[in-house]
Parts: sequence; structure tokens; C-alpha cells
Amino acid sequence: MYNEPVYLLNPVFHWLDGLIYDEGDYLYLMFVYVSLPLIAWILSGGLRRRQAGQQHVVAMYASGGPA
Repeated sequence: MYNEPVYLLNPVFHWLDGLIYDEGDYLYLMFVYVSLPLIAWILSGGLRRRQAGQQHVVAMYASGGPA
């Protein structure tokens, strides 16, 4: 019996090959639709670390008077 990682992972590689061969189109579409919100989240600052002492301030402006 082989104890090297390459030989031990062969069943996993064969399973992934079969999955990609059978369901590759659906996997591609899933990755495309998941990546778009992920990219938007990253570009909007989703990966920045928040500092512990920093308070977030939300301000709302109401324009005009009573109608």
C-alpha cells in the first residue's frame, strides 16, 4: 500500500474529474453568480479590519418641510 499523499488523494481527484465532466456548466454558472457579489463586497471594503475604538456614525438628512 502506498502512503504518499498523491496516491492517497487519487480517489478525490477522480471524483472531482467526474464532477467537473458531468456538472461543469452548472458549476461555472454558480461560480460566476457567486463571484459578482463577492467582488462587489471586496471593493466596498468588506476585507478591511475594523478598529476596536472606532464608532460608526450614521447621519440622515430630511429635506423640505411639511407638505
